[in-house]
Amino acid sequence: MAMTYKEIKELLEIVGESDLAEFKLKDGDFEVSIRTGSYSKVKMTSQPMMAAPAMTAQPIQQVAASAPASAAPAAQPAAEADSTEGLLEVKSPIVGTFYRSASPDKPAFVSIGDTISEGSVVCIVEAMKLFNEIESEVAGKIVKVLVEDASPVEYDQVLFLVDPKG
Repeated sequence: MAMTYKEIKELLEIVGESDLAEFKLKDGDFEVSIRTGSYSKVKMTSQPMMAAPAMTAQPIQQVAASAPASAAPAAQPAAEADSTEGLLEVKSPIVGTFYRSASPDKPAFVSIGDTISEGSVVCIVEAMKLFNEIESEVAGKIVKVLVEDASPVEYDQVLFLVDPKG
């Protein structure tokens, strides 16, 4: 049993919209394993809090945002909320690896300060050896890139912050 690109994309969407933390399918030599954002939250809560800084799968901002409020200083969330107020988010529609450019020798699709419109390609997310161009659903000026190049991203993870007034 081999799956087509369309079938894999549909499977990713279905699993992403469900409450599943992990999904595995194996049929002979064919195997698919999908982990959602819930998977990392379950994994993080089952480990002692001291283990969280050693995780490299997510940017530091994401780890801090998913930690309980009592574990972070009170001033940090308030300052972060003020700096992101009024900004729009560009999120990853799939699980995969985030790339800012089409190849290492090419310039980034977008950089801080660039103005984008709806439908602009902002990055690539590789999922199962397929390189998916991610288009913005919002318009404005890029004010922050939240993910490092070549880092894993989860379904619905915020990739960019955009100022709609920009």
